[in-house]
Amino acid sequence: MDDLVVVGAGPYGLSIAAHAAAAGLGVRVLGRPMASWRDHMPEGMYLKSEPWSSNLSAPDGRHTLAEYCATRGLVAEHGRPLPIGTFSAYGMWFAHRAAPEVEEVTVTEVTPQGDGFRIRTAEGPPLLARTVALAVGVMPFVHHPRALRDLPPEHASHSSGHRDLARFAGREVAVIGAGQAALETAALLAENGARPCLVARRSRLNWNTVPQPLDRPALRALRAPHSGLGTGWRSWAWSELPWAVRLLPAPTRERIAATALGPAGAWWLRDRFERSVPVLLGHRLHRAVAVGERTRLGLTTRAGESVVLDVAHVIAATGFTPDLARLELLDAGLRAALETVGDSGTPELSPGFESSWPGLFFAGLLTAPSFGPSMRFVHGAGFTAGRLVKGVRQRLGDRGRRRGSTGTARLDRAASGVRPGVPPGHPKTSLR
Repeated sequence: MDDLVVVGAGPYGLSIAAHAAAAGLGVRVLGRPMASWRDHMPEGMYLKSEPWSSNLSAPDGRHTLAEYCATRGLVAEHGRPLPIGTFSAYGMWFAHRAAPEVEEVTVTEVTPQGDGFRIRTAEGPPLLARTVALAVGVMPFVHHPRALRDLPPEHASHSSGHRDLARFAGREVAVIGAGQAALETAALLAENGARPCLVARRSRLNWNTVPQPLDRPALRALRAPHSGLGTGWRSWAWSELPWAVRLLPAPTRERIAATALGPAGAWWLRDRFERSVPVLLGHRLHRAVAVGERTRLGLTTRAGESVVLDVAHVIAATGFTPDLARLELLDAGLRAALETVGDSGTPELSPGFESSWPGLFFAGLLTAPSFGPSMRFVHGAGFTAGRLVKGVRQRLGDRGRRRGSTGTARLDRAASGVRPGVPPGHPKTSLR
């Protein structure tokens, strides 16, 4: 039985595995390395974060993005965006040097078994682990606007579903959204010969400003400090104090996770976008139907006027909604038993990223309502990895002292819809 199985091999999973291996734990990593970056982002995209804030985390601080770029004769410097392909290659390089060998399998089920967990894959026999860390990335949580959910894939798709946008050359494409994914997708569509139009509920688009130099007079640096999530004290707090966010009341954390660092385009994208993409701002999508080979969108303006937009295809760049109910690989009874952050549908976590089910840990997007918006970015992997592995070591030590714990009883309670430590009839016992 392994000490730890990490499900997911993106920036968070690889960073956790690197820290676990350095701590002497028996760890296995399951998944396709850097899958979201390699398979779900189109050619031509750039990394929005600064290179110095986009490092995966190794316990000795080595294997940085700058170190990788230096070995390839590439430049990783402040204020200069890097291609997504370079970052994906960096993640693969990190995986080979800092983490245990990744087993490229598809995890289909994580179920409690005895004092640990059984992990089934599509490719081989089940594995057994004392603890599990779910670092599944964002793809299980793709958000489709309700109006688009019944359309066939040839009429509507999500921005994460496209590796190559050249297939839309010569076609009219509506892009729904106002964040970086929407703005960059629309710009890339235009540059690949398509005729895009951006549709957004917002009345104006937000653009990040050109970053200030790293070396600045002390007073300017004090007024607007740099951080892994941007410039300014608010961004600095989200970047450097995730542990403090966790101490806030659940409703406050939910609000922060939902609203902090809202949709905005990168400064280097603005000119490319504005010279090539028409926009319909202040328009809400309320209806979409397939008419032959065309897609007809019903929009409503802020003034209540109806607008019809007829296109060949619509791409929803509408982000991701973290929700345990959508994590189908996790046993349903276990999911129902987990304590959640208010009404968010995300797990309530300990300082070591452990859920209310002993031995089950989470990383990445699902942890944002616990630790704040940095968990939505690569930068959050550095905070997560060391603390999560410390939590795993503590859990393994506790289990070593308490063999014969009540894992089976916990599963029986989960099947009945009752959560550990919550009396029957309490609101938290309802299934989500």
